[in-house]
Amino acid sequence: MESNLSHEECGEHSIEGKSHHSEKVKKNLAARLNRIEGQIRGIKGMIEKDTYCDDVITQIAATQSALNSVAKILLEGHMKNCVLERINEGDTKVLEEVLVTIDKLMRK
Repeated sequence: MESNLSHEECGEHSIEGKSHHSEKVKKNLAARLNRIEGQIRGIKGMIEKDTYCDDVITQIAATQSALNSVAKILLEGHMKNCVLERINEGDTKVLEEVLVTIDKLMRK
């Protein structure tokens, strides 16, 4: 997986924890999220139409996988840029923050 985030795009760490991504990255993530949103609407429609449960579950699994892909892209860019920058600046507290974030991603 290739990260499209650069050092400049992470921005300064702030209380709000804002991150600044390039327009290309934002468009990529927005497109992925739009597809996921469509998948969610499709799942809702399947349930409303009493679609066979196994088929609905398969679509849920595909949607979860797509959402995990978005998270992986964000995490990779965060690690390679924002976290590395903060460590290089001597801020090792960021490691605990990353571990908490990874823990959240791994919960199911």
